Amino acid sequence: MIRHTVSFTLKHPAGSDAERVFLEAALVLAAIPGVQQFERLRQVSAKTDFAFGFSMAFADRAAYDAYNAHPDHVAFVRDRWVPEVERFQELDYIAL
Repeated sequence: MIRHTVSFTLKHPAGSDAERVFLEAALVLAAIPGVQQFERLRQVSAKTDFAFGFSMAFADRAAYDAYNAHPDHVAFVRDRWVPEVERFQELDYIAL
């Protein structure tokens, strides 16, 4: 199992319609075959200044690779992520 996570901050003002629309648009990722346990998260710790997170799981590397190449993921990254995300950190985990 691979746990794919990304913490990020949007270019949009907090609480704006643009922020809400971006987070709703991200639901397209949950429908991609192989995606499990998709979550959109609001970051609440004072220890980081990222505002949001996405988290999802994949059964194996093949499912994760298929997700990365899926047309809906490629389009979301191109059309929403690149123009609207200010900065991010991506981490992928496997259990020890």
